[in-house]
Amino acid sequence: MLQDAQSIRYYQRITDALNEQWSRGYRFDDLRLFLDGYLAALRHSNAIEAYLIHRLEEEAIRYLYDPSNFEMTQTQVETDYR
Repeated sequence: MLQDAQSIRYYQRITDALNEQWSRGYRFDDLRLFLDGYLAALRHSNAIEAYLIHRLEEEAIRYLYDPSNFEMTQTQVETDYR
C-alpha cells in the first residue's frame, strides 16, 4: 500500500494514463511497455526514492493485471420502436 504523497500522485497519473490509453485502443502489451517506460523515467530522474518506485511498480502492475479496471462497457440499445 502506498503511503507517500508523491508516490500516490504518480500512481494516480499512471492509472489515469493506462485507462486513457485503453480507451484509445491500446492493449495490455502496449500498456505494459508504457508502464515500464514511465517507471524507468522515474528511476532515471530520481524523482522519488528507489524503494518507493519499487512499491509503485508493484501497485501499478497489480492494477494493470486486474481485469475489472479495463472492462469494455457497452450500453445495449433497444431497437424495438413500439
